This record gives sequence, C-alpha cells and structure tokens, in this order.
Amino acid sequence: NFRDILLNISILVIVALAQAMVIITGGIDLSVSSTIGLVAMMVAFVVARLAGFPPWLALPLGMALGAVLGSVNGLLIARGGLPPIIATLGTWSIYRGLVFFYSGGTWINAFELPVEFKEIAKGTPLGVPNLILFALVVVLAVYYFLNFTRLGRDIYAVGSNKLAAQMAGVRVSRTIFMVYLISGLLAGLAGVLWASRFESAQTNTALGFELQTVAASVVGGVSVLGGSGTVPGVLLGAFLLGIINNALTLVRISPFWQLAAQGLLILLAVIVDFFISRQLQRMVAVRRRA
Repeated sequence: NFRDILLNISILVIVALAQAMVIITGGIDLSVSSTIGLVAMMVAFVVARLAGFPPWLALPLGMALGAVLGSVNGLLIARGGLPPIIATLGTWSIYRGLVFFYSGGTWINAFELPVEFKEIAKGTPLGVPNLILFALVVVLAVYYFLNFTRLGRDIYAVGSNKLAAQMAGVRVSRTIFMVYLISGLLAGLAGVLWASRFESAQTNTALGFELQTVAASVVGGVSVLGGSGTVPGVLLGAFLLGIINNALTLVRISPFWQLAAQGLLILLAVIVDFFISRQLQRMVAVRRRA
C-alpha cells in the first residue's frame, strides 16, 4: 500500500515542485494539467503512429513540447504584463482545446503503444519503479537549483519584493519567464510519464490536476503571497494528499469527497499562512517601535 501511495504521488511531486517555484514568485500556473494532457496526447500519437520512432526519445520530446508551452505563459506574464491567474487560465483552455483538435476526439489505447514506452514509467531495472526514480531525480535537482544557484535565490527575491529585487540587480522579467518555462518543462515530463504509466492518452488526461498541485504546494508551506517555500515541504504536502486520497479510497468514500477534502486543505493552509504572516508583521512592527 505504501508503494502504491509513492507511485500515485510521483507525478504529483514533479508538477507540484514546478507549481511551487511559480507560487514562490507570487504567481500561479493553472495550465499545468492541460499541458500534461496535450503533451501526453502528442507524444503518444508520435510513438504509436510513427513507425521506427525510438520510445526513449519520448522523454526529451515531451520536455521540449512542455517548455514551449510554458514559455508562452512566461511571455504573456513577464513580457505582456498579464496577471498570472488570467494568463494561465486562458492557456489552460487553449491547450485543452488543442488536445481535442490534435486528437480529433480519439484516444490512444494500451495496445497501440510499444512495450518499451510503457516501461519508461513502469519498469523496475533497479528494483524500484522508474516513476519513483524520476520523481526522486527531480526532487534533488529542484532542491539544488533553489538552494545553491543564483537563479534559484532570485526566485525567492522576486517573490519577496519585486521592486527591491530589481533594485538589487535581479532581472525580474527573466526570472519570472524562467519559472514558467521550467513549469512547462516539468509538466511535459509528467505528460510522458502519465501516458507511459496509464498506457493511454485520453482527451480528459489530468483534468483538474492543477488543483492537486496547488494543494500540495500550499499545504506544504509555500506561501501564496510569494517569497517562501521549501522542497521538503512540498514533498510532505504531496505525501499528505496521497495518504488522504488513499485512506478515503480504502473506506470507499466517493471521489467527489476527495476533491472536497483537497479544497478544504487548501483553504485551511491559506488561512493558517495568512495568520502566520499577519503575526510576523505585528512582531516586526513591535520590534521597530522598541
């Protein structure tokens, strides 16, 4: 059961870390679910219909497609000045529409996909499912990126105070563009892993998944106001969601109540974050007066 929980949250962890970086800058990416669905559909079509296509190339292809989709968000927000929630809500709808346009309303089923492609996520050459290993590699890469690189520290600076970051020499627009590009890239990776694990690509793939990524990030301590959040926190948030969904399934609770539980967790996390931020502001104000 524990192994199943890890498998169920592996893709969530990958995309939640991308979402966390976006939220740390003070934004949000609602288009991740549609990016996953579009990449999964396009890559699955290529693998299934293009004879002689090496299945292992699906990973870089999916990541490249995701990066292109993410860069569109980055341009709209960093260069166009659109509010993140409006820009990504628009691209969420566009990308989901492109899933239907590209597929013509058809699905890619398990028998159409080669075994090598299915083994990308489901293989166990090291005794551990590849899906979990992919998630682990992304966790380590994002942890190093946020804590030991200049661009990673710039992400926190932009989320804390854009004007102060700009005065300190941080290229705010470039940083914001980069986080949305990274978000698209990781969502593209998740799209390939999704199609590989579930052995299909459907028009409703990952529909509503953006809610789970936001929940894992916010419950894991990423401030909706920007400027704070950690990789271990996001991991704990995703693991908590995995345990709750698993427990509700075992006791035969309706999936609709599982969505309600996720929404309740988001509300509680935001309320707690608000009160903590407010208390810290009061403490700082008292110290300044003293």
